[in-house]
Amino acid sequence: MSHDPDQHASLGEMYSDYFLDYASYVILERAVPHLADGLKPVQRRIFHSMKELDDGRYNKVANLIGNTMKYHPHGDAAIGAAVVNLGQKDLLIDCQGNWGNTLTGDGAAAPRYIEARLTKFALDVLYNPRTTAWTPSYDGRNKEPVTLPSKFPVLLAQGVEGIAVGLACKILPHNFNEIIDGCVAALRKQPFELLPDFPTAGIMDASDYRDGIRGGKVRVRARMTIEKKGLIRIHEIPFGTTTGGLMDSIVAASEKGKIKISRIEDNTAENVDILVYLPSGTDAETSRDALYAFTDCELSISPNSCVIIDGKPKFMPVTEILKRSAFQTRDLLEKELDLRLGDLNEKWHFSSLEKIFIENRIYRDIEECETWEAVIKAIDDGLKPFKKLLKREVTEDDIVRLTEIKIKRISKFDSFKADEEIKGLEDGIAETEKNLRNLTRFTIKWFEDLQKKYGKGRERKTEISSFERVDRTQVVAATETLYVDEKNGFAGYGLKKEKPVEKCSTLDDIVAFTADGKVRVTKVADKVFVGQRPLRVAVFRKEEDLIYSMIYRDGRDGPILAKRFRLGGVTRDKEYDLTPGKKGSRVFYFAVHSDEASSAEQMLIVHLKPALRLRNVTRPFHFGEIGVKGRGSRGNIVTKHAIDRVVRAPKDYDSEAES
Repeated sequence: MSHDPDQHASLGEMYSDYFLDYASYVILERAVPHLADGLKPVQRRIFHSMKELDDGRYNKVANLIGNTMKYHPHGDAAIGAAVVNLGQKDLLIDCQGNWGNTLTGDGAAAPRYIEARLTKFALDVLYNPRTTAWTPSYDGRNKEPVTLPSKFPVLLAQGVEGIAVGLACKILPHNFNEIIDGCVAALRKQPFELLPDFPTAGIMDASDYRDGIRGGKVRVRARMTIEKKGLIRIHEIPFGTTTGGLMDSIVAASEKGKIKISRIEDNTAENVDILVYLPSGTDAETSRDALYAFTDCELSISPNSCVIIDGKPKFMPVTEILKRSAFQTRDLLEKELDLRLGDLNEKWHFSSLEKIFIENRIYRDIEECETWEAVIKAIDDGLKPFKKLLKREVTEDDIVRLTEIKIKRISKFDSFKADEEIKGLEDGIAETEKNLRNLTRFTIKWFEDLQKKYGKGRERKTEISSFERVDRTQVVAATETLYVDEKNGFAGYGLKKEKPVEKCSTLDDIVAFTADGKVRVTKVADKVFVGQRPLRVAVFRKEEDLIYSMIYRDGRDGPILAKRFRLGGVTRDKEYDLTPGKKGSRVFYFAVHSDEASSAEQMLIVHLKPALRLRNVTRPFHFGEIGVKGRGSRGNIVTKHAIDRVVRAPKDYDSEAES
């Protein structure tokens, strides 16, 4: 597009104008498909070029690319990639040769080695030059279609993806037969649902698909089986990945310690066959869940249904695209029926005219004519008594056609055959008029016939299911050991020389309680500071309902209190006070129990510091006397005297006290 530099007030305004033109071009001409035929410009030009070259035989893809360059003003590499992409979708292009493998990600052979032709389905649904709107090609030497008169929602069957300037499009592929069922339901004004179906099969959770609009998503999983105790076999892979990419993600997860595998083999040929061998002692079901959690065995795909309509991009749900396509098919069939009716009427008119011309020997009236005008007038006069039998006026062009009938045809004219032909034309006209009166019913029948003809072997591949997201912390392999440096207040899996605590994974959180009454949850690492004088450092598991018991001093000179509590919800890396928070607070006793009953059974002896008038310096304390509350509770007073230590009471403490 040319611009006049003088029309811009500033350089910034000029750049803004040019950028908008560029953005519009990329959106309309490169990245987003048109609603009418579901094709991007390069795809439309490829199909137009293929029809131009179509003679029923295969053409070299290199020749197709060369011919398409008459219409597409871009490089041959871009056209070749688009041809291969369309061929791999197995719908509109009949391929011959090595077209690559979508399962393994292997590329196609060079264009000079592979061949292609249009499928019968493509010829049935994509083309009709009489209902096609044409426009000059970029150099003005040829004509190309504005859009192809598609009578099938190719866009939804093949899927499409494109990135433009500030705009993206991602429409997922859907099942051929379900698309036709949806079109029939739309024409009958019945409700219907349309969900994706992927060529790689697998398992899909489309509960949040949202009809393909922005904000929706589908989760797809590989299909795998546990062959035996130490072997998992992957049969189908998620859409959007390849066997090589899937294996790389498994190896990467293994190297990071998230899953345990001994080796992996790829035996993929026509079908996916990946073998994942597990180390001895590894639980196969946990490993399977870990594959879903940490590798490309489960992927989330975000659709973004966007099409060009009325020269503008528009975000549109897939069911709305299907409805519009179904009614567009009805409109195109109506145009084709109108054209057929016109052809039949025209053929009936001339066949009837020819019959009258020959049977009534009108051709003899021109034998004496010396001028062309006299010939025309003689024939016209001869036809006058019969014109009322015709459906329209006789034109000069009709008379000219009569003069072109050969003597051989006149001499061999069979009146009976002519009547049979005219009767057949009348039957065709009646049937076409009936179809036009019942256009919706005719369109439904057309879709049903299309399904009978091409629907076999196109059954759904992807299983529709519902599955919960795997909790990574539950299935990650515990390949590390948590160590704690009590002297300096550090913990982590890299402190190999310090005190071991328990097995952990690199995804775990750890919880640390300190002697000054603080608690903090933090991400496990090679080495992390957990606080001075840690009382307890452990892997933090939200699902564990632990009961904590604590006896502490409130501040430097405050009373001694006891509390039982649950930790409750916490924020990572936030420090919480288990005491009122006064400076100098100190924990004398700390314990953890798996349930409330065992926590209540604790019997302790509190040793007081000697003081004047204090006769008994030991006092028993039973945790069962106080209830379980939240971590922020203050607790119950044990004594207001200063204490020296707190110890567990011996098992026979009660009997000794009584004696």
